[in-house]
Amino acid sequence: QVQLVESGGGSVQAGGSLRLSCSASGLTFRSACMGWFRQAPGKERERVATMTGYIISDYDYADSVKGRFTISRDSAKNTLYLQMTSLQPEDTAMYYCAARGTSYCPGLPGAYNYWGQGTQVTVSS
Repeated sequence: QVQLVESGGGSVQAGGSLRLSCSASGLTFRSACMGWFRQAPGKERERVATMTGYIISDYDYADSVKGRFTISRDSAKNTLYLQMTSLQPEDTAMYYCAARGTSYCPGLPGAYNYWGQGTQVTVSS
């Protein structure tokens, strides 16, 4: 079965950086749509960044993270990354890795078949 395991969350001060990792198994990683979502207390889960599969990937980022966050994958390691820089308190949330069995990446969380357990990111001012 598909398993997604996130790591790399933690607590940082505003302006700091973190790199999240998502180790994937049980799916054709290089061709799958992979993404990062987040959910803050009392708010709906939202897309942070996604990337389509295959050789040339299309990327989508939430407007709030453009220029600060970078999604990438290492297909040799079946691992998805989210490099986060210039973190702000409003980035505080549980961050989830998600995947679909197809290469296309919708924006809605409900379209994703597979989810990790999440990793907490807390940014203090």
